[in-house]
Amino acid sequence: MQVTKNYTSETRIKLTLVADQGLIEAEKQKVLREFASKIKIQGFREGKAPLNMVEKSVEPARLQSEFLEHAINRLYLAAIDHEGLRPVTQPEVKITKFVPFETLEIEAELEVVGEVKLADYKKIKLAKEKVTVEAKEVDEVIANLKTREAEKKDVDRAAKDKDQVWIDFKGVDAKTKEEVKGADGKDYPLALGSNTFIPGFEPELIGLKAGDEKTFVVTFPKDYGAKALQSKKVEFTVKVNKVQEVVEPKLDDAFAAKVGPFKTVADLKADIKDELTSRKEAEAEQKFSDALITKIAEKSTVAIPQVLIDEQLDRLEQEQRQNLMYRGQTWEEFLASEGITVEEFRKKGMPMAELRVKAGLVLSEIAEKENIEVTQDEMDAQVQILRARYSDPQMQAELDKPEGRRSIASRVLTDKTVSKIKEYASAK
Repeated sequence: MQVTKNYTSETRIKLTLVADQGLIEAEKQKVLREFASKIKIQGFREGKAPLNMVEKSVEPARLQSEFLEHAINRLYLAAIDHEGLRPVTQPEVKITKFVPFETLEIEAELEVVGEVKLADYKKIKLAKEKVTVEAKEVDEVIANLKTREAEKKDVDRAAKDKDQVWIDFKGVDAKTKEEVKGADGKDYPLALGSNTFIPGFEPELIGLKAGDEKTFVVTFPKDYGAKALQSKKVEFTVKVNKVQEVVEPKLDDAFAAKVGPFKTVADLKADIKDELTSRKEAEAEQKFSDALITKIAEKSTVAIPQVLIDEQLDRLEQEQRQNLMYRGQTWEEFLASEGITVEEFRKKGMPMAELRVKAGLVLSEIAEKENIEVTQDEMDAQVQILRARYSDPQMQAELDKPEGRRSIASRVLTDKTVSKIKEYASAK
């Protein structure tokens, strides 16, 4: 096999491939054996006729067509493997010379991952964030538990701080009086003093009784999540349906026993601290991994095909759409609230998409350099963990599919590679 490479850009390559006689003959024999199992030749059992007789029995054009399909695929894959290329698109193939079963020359043009110049990742050091849990954090969890276990009693009086009110509300633009999407609700329970609503909203409800209605203007924060509502003045009309007094339980050993398998308040607090510590340690570990990968990626150089960036942008958009769906907001409503177009959303996400792709390619290069592989035992162990985690029959079936196995192997390989660079980063 002869291979001539011509890069038309950092990530686009044109290959000129010439098959050797050994490949041509091997693929011809393979095709003839396939025909032998399908056709009947007098005097021979099915599949037992000599291949030279099979060749005479098959229409030449059909034989050549089948041969070309097999031989071109074999030639292309052999060239990709031999040259160590990483294709990201299907090749555009053109036959430039073909003499039946003697000469085969093709051109294949495709996008590939360009050159990867790794940073000296073994010398990159990074300190992991130290984890501490303050007493006030434990107290906040206990306060939430007390609120959850609190008794709520309907009262016929004006609402005060710490009460829960059930309200209908609707917001309109304070200037234009146009409806503000997402700024309305029916029979919504709101704990006064919880600061879960827009700043300035909850204090307006103090002093109102069941049946009262009030209209007031609230200014959204400058850093509010929806860009279109930042610093916006919204006029709310609120009707109070019900006022409830919230009677929280006393913090004692009986309360501790009620909320969990604890004998004393001290046991409850110790368990909360352990849980918060574990959660913070997991978050710190993830931050450490992300920061390290980002640092190595930023110090490395990679020629990235645009098609990979576009695919990552598609994933970012899909992730955003799913998050919006969980929040009960449509994609169109989100774009309108942000005051952007789809094109602007993708442009804004370009740096993140590029970093994700670059990080993935860098980790892949490190795995190869470090000779990191996934063993069958590691694969089996991960599959068993996933089987125990997901009881859904459809998910169970996905674990048995080849593409599912490849995805699992890829995740395990990434985890092992990240563990390796963390060893280097933490070593003294």
